This record gives sequence, C-alpha cells and structure tokens, in this order.
Amino acid sequence: RGPSFMALHELLDQIAARFDEHADTMAERVVQLGGLAAGTTQQVAKGTSLDAYPAEVTAQGDHLKALRERLQAFAKSCRSAIDTADEAGDADTADIMTGVSRAVDKDLWFIAAHLE
Repeated sequence: RGPSFMALHELLDQIAARFDEHADTMAERVVQLGGLAAGTTQQVAKGTSLDAYPAEVTAQGDHLKALRERLQAFAKSCRSAIDTADEAGDADTADIMTGVSRAVDKDLWFIAAHLE
C-alpha cells in the first residue's frame, strides 16, 4: 500500500519477468554444459547465498530496501560469475552473465529511484 503502489506493482512485475528469463537462460546453459539445473523451490532455497526476505515487512520503503539489498548481492555474484567464466575461457557463459548483470544493475537503478 502507499502512494506509489501501482507504479511499484508494475515495476516488480517487470523485474520478476526478467528474473524468470534470467533463470531460464542460466538453467539452459547449465544443462548445455552437462550440469543439472536444480530449480525446485527446495533446492533453490537450500542453495541460495541471498539472505531470506523479511516476512514481517509491510512498508513500501522497507520492501524497497530489502529488495535493493538482495539485488545488490545478486549483482555482485553475477560479476563474480563473469570473472569465473572468463578465467575458464567460457566466453558464452560470461556473455550470458554480463547480460544478466546489466539487467540487474538497471533494476537496481529503478529500485533506488523509488528510495530517493
């Protein structure tokens, strides 16, 4: 709830759609490289390095801050994945992760704009 409810709702829907695309692209790449894309909610929850989202948050600003923190952490891990792929000589994976990183940075900018 709040004065920016509809704008934030639409923004978060767009961010979620982008994350669905990122997850699908990364899962496809994992399988292409011979891995197993562990994507059940239980596997993701067990394997994530992100802090759990605070369930008690109700205020818009608090949601935005919590989301910003998690997006910042994810952006950092994307940059690390780019470096790891580069070091392994895997330009395709580095390119995929660069695209994800670029999109996450843009989403961070959108979230930060609502916090100013």
